[in-house]
Amino acid sequence: MNFNFKEIYILENDVVRLQPLQTSDYEKLVAFSIDESELWSFNANGPDSPENLKKYIEKALSQKDKLVEYPFLVFDKISNKIAGSTRFYNINLEAKHLEIGFTWYGKEFQGTKLNKNCKYLLLEFAFEKMNLERVGFRANNLNKRSINAMKSIGCIEEGVLRNFSTNAKGDRIDAIVLSILKNEWFDSVKQNLKNRI
Repeated sequence: MNFNFKEIYILENDVVRLQPLQTSDYEKLVAFSIDESELWSFNANGPDSPENLKKYIEKALSQKDKLVEYPFLVFDKISNKIAGSTRFYNINLEAKHLEIGFTWYGKEFQGTKLNKNCKYLLLEFAFEKMNLERVGFRANNLNKRSINAMKSIGCIEEGVLRNFSTNAKGDRIDAIVLSILKNEWFDSVKQNLKNRI
């Protein structure tokens, strides 16, 4: 398919719906910035206040206009509540790869099947609709919860980018890089993940 950044792509199953992030979603997400600001302690520039959430959404939509990101709002169909956000980023259609990241969910949704369902839908779309060859992931190397979640869906560790970025306190961090390749998706990752959702 020809991926169109202006198109409204909705990815959903019985558990979750991913829909394009919009400016108006600020009101739906602001409670997370006020009540759960610790969600972004591992990385800089998180929406850890109402003001930063506005900047976060504006930047995500600006990057979408530049044809390098496609952000989603995450809706949990089980609880009938907005759960957080995720996105495709570093999209390179010519080289046939992108990364999945900027993913966060409210505490209520952590440890549920929400994340695996989100990742299944995103990976299925990337490999089977966009016909990509590689999907990458990154995380603060100290964020073991996130790293374990990525490995649990079938990601393979590629290495560590030393002194790559900063956390919310401004301290320098190392970033771990993981990925799933198209052949891995079809050989085993898809079925294994499907069995777990």
